Amino acid sequence: MKYVCQICGYVYDDDKQKVPFEQLPDDWKCPLCGASKSDFKAEEPVVSVAPIVEKSEVADLKKLSAGQLAAVCSNLARGCEKQYKQQEADLFNELADYFTAVTPAIDDATVQEVARLLQEDINNYPTVRTTADSNNDRGAARICVWGEKVTRMLSSLVNRYLNEGEAMLNDTDIWVCTVCGFVYIGEAPPELCPVCKVPPFKFEKI
Repeated sequence: MKYVCQICGYVYDDDKQKVPFEQLPDDWKCPLCGASKSDFKAEEPVVSVAPIVEKSEVADLKKLSAGQLAAVCSNLARGCEKQYKQQEADLFNELADYFTAVTPAIDDATVQEVARLLQEDINNYPTVRTTADSNNDRGAARICVWGEKVTRMLSSLVNRYLNEGEAMLNDTDIWVCTVCGFVYIGEAPPELCPVCKVPPFKFEKI
């Protein structure tokens, strides 16, 4: 039997683990994102049914820019990787690469504009979180917690860069958590991501 974390997609496979999922203690946590045992659900058998796509959903997708579609496909690819669906991940990565290639350059891309957009996101999180809570959507609520933490940290880094300039990046490296997006500046990644608690091998150097 397989059990899937509803937060990050981690799969606990009874056949590959020493202890069956049902026998794990109640305070057991997801080793990838730290979610509680209650956030796991038994994997349901796959049924081949053609998905029903509402016209409104298609219309909403058409409103997205190439850059936004690139971000959506990239995030979907990471989601598939976390669920060990590599074929689907490869296809989403291919789509992300295509949309990235056709995204026009932004003429007014400045660090100041990035700082402004990050602050705008920070201001919007309370509304998004309230909506998630009112709909009892625990996954969305958890994403809001992670997202706001990461955005505040990014905002702090960007503002620090505005004050210190390139000197801030001398003789150091930049690491990005591939799970939540947290950015760390240092010679080596942290022992644990302070946002989502994953180990250092989940960080990529950029």
